Amino acid sequence: MAVIESVKEAIGLGDGAAPASRQAMSEARLPLAYRDSCANLLIPLNKCRHETWYLPWKCETERHSYEKCQYEEFKKRVAKMDEIRAAKAAADK
Repeated sequence: MAVIESVKEAIGLGDGAAPASRQAMSEARLPLAYRDSCANLLIPLNKCRHETWYLPWKCETERHSYEKCQYEEFKKRVAKMDEIRAAKAAADK
């Protein structure tokens, strides 16, 4: 288990196993910063982009699904941070 997955599990953001395997991410040559829970959507998006010479109107569905996944992960992090802040505020009183 990588450090990021263990930290996510510790704070309650982990979903268990990552949807894309490390080998698949490595074969797709994803940068380390993009190897997250949405990597399974980024791999086909990058493949589509490469095959269509990055034409912006070609890979709309793949891009939308990847951006939605990123947004949902962001909302989970914000909700968890709000929960942590509320618990800290309750403990300080």
